[in-house]
Amino acid sequence: MKRQNAVALLATLMTASAWGQEVSLYGTTMAQMWKEATPGFDKATYTPATQYLGIDATKLGSDNLSLHLFGWGQADLGGQSTFADGSKSGGYLNYGYLQYRFNQANAEIKAGRFTVNQSTGFEQVDGVSARTDLRGGFTVSAFAGKPVLYKVVDPTRQTDYEIQRDVIFGTRLAWRLPKVMEVGVSYLQDGTTAAKDLTYPSKTDYTRKQMGVDVSLTPTTIFDVSGRTIFDVATHPAQGVGAKDQDPSRIAEHDYTATVKLGSQVALTGNYAERNFFAYFAGTNLPSLFKQDENDMFRGWGGKLTWTTAASFQASVDYRHMHRQTFGETNRGGIDLRWDFSEKTVLLGLGGHVVNATNTGFVDPAAPYRSLSYREARAWTMVTRGKFVASLDAIMQRYDSGNPYLAGLKTLYEGVGSLGYQASENMKVSGDLSYGSTPVAKHETRGLLKAEYRFGTAKKGGQ
Repeated sequence: MKRQNAVALLATLMTASAWGQEVSLYGTTMAQMWKEATPGFDKATYTPATQYLGIDATKLGSDNLSLHLFGWGQADLGGQSTFADGSKSGGYLNYGYLQYRFNQANAEIKAGRFTVNQSTGFEQVDGVSARTDLRGGFTVSAFAGKPVLYKVVDPTRQTDYEIQRDVIFGTRLAWRLPKVMEVGVSYLQDGTTAAKDLTYPSKTDYTRKQMGVDVSLTPTTIFDVSGRTIFDVATHPAQGVGAKDQDPSRIAEHDYTATVKLGSQVALTGNYAERNFFAYFAGTNLPSLFKQDENDMFRGWGGKLTWTTAASFQASVDYRHMHRQTFGETNRGGIDLRWDFSEKTVLLGLGGHVVNATNTGFVDPAAPYRSLSYREARAWTMVTRGKFVASLDAIMQRYDSGNPYLAGLKTLYEGVGSLGYQASENMKVSGDLSYGSTPVAKHETRGLLKAEYRFGTAKKGGQ
């Protein structure tokens, strides 16, 4: 978004407050500075300033009509470029929509830019959506419009991306048994012109047709399970000769989580996830960020055991196994400890994890496999005294030797200190300072000043 568009967005947010009888204005102002010393490059200093601003205006001529806007703008105070396309400023409208809530059946309708989260995933849409409750515990929702498109660096890729994703629509039908279960079935179509139907066919298909089933089950107070399965129902062109999987799975995603409470102090949580990148775009609705021609599979499972004592001490042990068809196996496990002192005015945490990824594949024929294994240690504390909140957080990762992607480093670390002050009921100011060594920069120092505020004419306890 150009500078003038960002200014227009902020002006719209401000003047819109005159439209509502009850208005809530909220925002966050951040000024950052960081210095990088990257081996082989000149030292660089960046000073971006970012403004987040939103408004909720209710009772717009009717108790049921409201306006919701949120966006941000950014510019570098030192004139450096902080965007991938080389620009020095930018902005974005995250959402901006009118909403009408009906007095019956929990019904509502939205128009504008909004987000939709149904069993097929999280979507951002410029269009219209509606939902309502039906008799017998059923609910139905639907949306339609144009998908919000994100710019990519490659203009050739962007052309196909915009042509294929010309429209998006979907619906979900669900049935709920209060306090016991909810089951939903949904459909999503993103784009109507597949890659094979273009005037000049492309090998990368950005369109999607998916069906989803989601479930949330709580038969007792000690057990619950929730998750979803997404099916790829699109017609894809035949895979080329030599493709890793001539007949890719129609299961785009499985993702399920279950929790068992073993008494009042112990809880066990388990998760299983499986994703087919070819069918699901790596689990996202932002295909411009991923390679759709990467016919890869991901599978992961793991669990976490948490023990909480009456003396405000908590210990948790976790383990996760991950398999990716292209890169191999990874195992991660460890322990976290946490203490709450003085009625949670002092918090302390310690943690340690080990990641085993010794057989990770790369495309380099001279060294096709490398170890990405590392050991991680973390310590943090947070103290609250009156209107002040202070925190310290330190993390260190020590990698196996021979990794060419860590700027010649074996140990990476970062420390972050933060101090916040609640200046008033509606305003909080804070500052962060961090120093560390990362895979990108051998030495990196970052500073952040932040002000969060909320003002308006809406009554306390209102919507």
